[in-house]
Amino acid sequence: MPERVLFTPAALDEPWGQKILARVQSLNLPIEELSRNRLTGLRGESDRETYDISKRTLAVVTAPPSSFKLSPIPPSADWQFHIAEGCPAHCQYCYLAGSLSGPPVIRVFANLPQILENLANYERPGQATTFEVSCYTDPLGIEHLTGSLAECIRYFGTRSDGHLRWVSKFDAVDTLLDLPHNGHTRCRVSVNAAAIAGRFEGGTASVASRLAALRRLALPTNRGGGGYPVGLVIAPIMPIDDWQMQYSRLFDSISEALDFDCDLNFELISHRFTPGSKEVLQTWYPQSKLDMDETNRTIKRNKFGGTKYVYDKDTMKALRRFFESEITKRFPNAEILYWT
Repeated sequence: MPERVLFTPAALDEPWGQKILARVQSLNLPIEELSRNRLTGLRGESDRETYDISKRTLAVVTAPPSSFKLSPIPPSADWQFHIAEGCPAHCQYCYLAGSLSGPPVIRVFANLPQILENLANYERPGQATTFEVSCYTDPLGIEHLTGSLAECIRYFGTRSDGHLRWVSKFDAVDTLLDLPHNGHTRCRVSVNAAAIAGRFEGGTASVASRLAALRRLALPTNRGGGGYPVGLVIAPIMPIDDWQMQYSRLFDSISEALDFDCDLNFELISHRFTPGSKEVLQTWYPQSKLDMDETNRTIKRNKFGGTKYVYDKDTMKALRRFFESEITKRFPNAEILYWT
């Protein structure tokens, strides 16, 4: 629950913005209606104080025109679109660090109908086109405040070729179970070994709760809902002490949660960081024990000249071999979408 909720005038002019306002009012949260379409007063005397202020603030704004020009996001999906930017969790390896400009306030977009309407322009007629909505936010973590994820699921349930993908570290799925998704939404949870999740994933649901939520989404309900396609994002994978044992226990938990036939896939992401994200994360979490020692990593450059620090080739091979072997053995019908 945010400690303050800001609404810009443009957001209040939107019918969906009014629906978010009604939701927030029903929760008796403190609301501020801004006099102009700018967010101010979010900076503290230090980067850490700015982080604390921002993470406790929800701002309801309108998506800028630039967000209507979608970008591809392989290997996760064909396209990414955004219903919000910023995340309520406190993951010490956060991949948003350095990706979004300004204080990490959670910005929710009030012009959701226009955002969804624009997606049809990117569908390939007669071919399945996938859209990822979790790149810049955890949509389930703020769903009780916005209702926007449910609206996305309803929208994609009406499409012939469009398919929605979302992922979360939260577990409040009750409002999603009976939606008319028509098999066009894949619900995923992000999970990790207990030693990593318990140490580095602050403010999230437990891994056990996330898996229980995924089970509920995958199982058909008595009312004809549920039965979603589902997925596991195991990330960020780290070769911690006894990592084989730690991740074997995670797979035991996954096996217990999904002990029935379902449409399941896996995404496997090893830990990496950039010089920029390391700098931001160290201001957000100055006491973190997260290993970001460049001397233990290999440099990987992208086609734009950007630099990432990843594990060395032998470590990556060992990790990949283990994960692919475990998944093939335990979930022979599941697809591994990618390893990175």
